[in-house]
Amino acid sequence: MNYVVFYKHLFLAAVPNVLINLPVKNILFLCAACFCAAVVDAIAGGGGIISLPAYFLAGIPPYAALGTNKFSSSIGTTMSTYQFIKSGKVNFDIVKFLIPFTLIGSALGVTTILKVNEKYLQTAVLIMILFVGVYSLFSKTKGIKDNFTGATKLNLFLGIILAFALGFYDGFFGPGTGSFLIFGLINIYGFDYIKAGGNAKILNLASNISALALFAIHGQINYLVGIPCAFTMIFGARLGAKLALKNGVKIIKPIFITMSLAVAVKMLIAIF
Repeated sequence: MNYVVFYKHLFLAAVPNVLINLPVKNILFLCAACFCAAVVDAIAGGGGIISLPAYFLAGIPPYAALGTNKFSSSIGTTMSTYQFIKSGKVNFDIVKFLIPFTLIGSALGVTTILKVNEKYLQTAVLIMILFVGVYSLFSKTKGIKDNFTGATKLNLFLGIILAFALGFYDGFFGPGTGSFLIFGLINIYGFDYIKAGGNAKILNLASNISALALFAIHGQINYLVGIPCAFTMIFGARLGAKLALKNGVKIIKPIFITMSLAVAVKMLIAIF
């Protein structure tokens, strides 16, 4: 009996059905794109508009691209979240109430996307993300100073709605989730961009983990590609978080606005 062949077939039977062998140059391209995406995402969100198209360009099928991107970005988000937590920029008195609803929303989102076409969301999301970018561009004071005065029943309720809705959206579609979270947390709680970014990161991580579990169950993660990309995203996320914490609003706000408008442009091109 040829044990090499036997174990090869055993291995291939055990891994997800989207295991794809890519040329080395494609993997190097993906690693570079994911590093850049992680830097940007750690600063202001929106890294998915860099990493997800890169997976498509590298030849990964749509659902596998969504799952593999979720895998590598979850690793990167874990690193940037840790950096924000270590710096005291996460308010656990609030996010502990929001995380469960983000998890539920994200799970429902992934379950839905595996059954329907995401194109029906594109027009509505395009309008909303344009509003976020333009409003932030012309708002001179929002997010500049931390005006948080404490948790109330009203802002916790609004936060729960935000967490559930964006958890669902992240699992279902994804682009602009970080921007929406930062924008929502600034307007609901009065956080500045740094604290909004830190709290958004932990909520985004929760939705990523929930979505990731379901993509894994459905065999839609290419680990041979996702693992090297995840390593590069760890370093990118660490660099991005350090830049954000060091430079504050002066670097976060312009990148936040740029990425919000970039998401809108990308979606506009996809629609037309």
